[in-house]
Amino acid sequence: MKTLLHVHGLTKEYGKEKALDQVTFSLNKNTATALIGPNGAGKTTALSMLAGLLKQTSGTVVIGADLKGDIRREIGFLPQYPQFYSWLTALEFTEMVAKLSGLDGKNAKSQAERTLDFVGLTDAKNKKTGTFSGGMKQRLGLAQAIVHKPGLLLLDEPVSALDPMGRREIMNLLKELQEHTTILYSTHILNDAEEMTDQLLFLRKGQLVEQGSLREVRDKYANPLFKILFVNTEEAAKFVEMSPWPARQENEVVLIHLEENKPGMNEVLQVLAKSNLQLSKVERASATLEEIFLQVVNKHE
Repeated sequence: MKTLLHVHGLTKEYGKEKALDQVTFSLNKNTATALIGPNGAGKTTALSMLAGLLKQTSGTVVIGADLKGDIRREIGFLPQYPQFYSWLTALEFTEMVAKLSGLDGKNAKSQAERTLDFVGLTDAKNKKTGTFSGGMKQRLGLAQAIVHKPGLLLLDEPVSALDPMGRREIMNLLKELQEHTTILYSTHILNDAEEMTDQLLFLRKGQLVEQGSLREVRDKYANPLFKILFVNTEEAAKFVEMSPWPARQENEVVLIHLEENKPGMNEVLQVLAKSNLQLSKVERASATLEEIFLQVVNKHE
């Protein structure tokens, strides 16, 4: 795979405080990378510097040779809280951004219309942006970020203002975009990152504390996990009380996290058989990204 972006030692200081501290990573072409971390970890700072909106204190950002001409025109950026001119319609605003990105008048309008259709705003293209809901503004923000077909797309919390159905639609759109665009996005909705990512970057207090593919991170941090589904919450609660291993209840489900190779499925089944509790299913499961994220953060406390 070709490397599209290489970041080395990226640092941003505000006086004695470091919002970002010696961050180094690379992005391969046509991949999606999730930037995750607690509030204040430096995610927005990093994206703003990559977008050219904030100057780094030190460090380098090298964009691959596949992006030609004015590099800024090859980057699309969606801030966490996009702002619009309330008196412009969605089409007028998107067309304006297209022109600022180098498209001529005729192509700018046709591309703006296609992009608004792509993000699901066809019926609202002639409405003024000041009347838009939060979800519609998020879609329009995505439209302005991609109207010029950027080679590198930077998204700060792209689905934070959307309901579950809207999140699903936008995530599907991002998957389509990934076929011809490299995407770096920050998110606190870890299920989304688990679904659509080639690489994970964990930020904590401005430092990159872990990175790798989802499989690599899981292999490193995920202890064996057993998921037991009981017939009701009462049966689940009884097992939590008697379990010889640390167990956590989530309604009718009990999750058992164990140290590597202790115990195996046979030991779990033996304990369940002796308990005489009513259950529906026992399975080996993978730790969720949220559970891994907590392990990563706690490791670096």
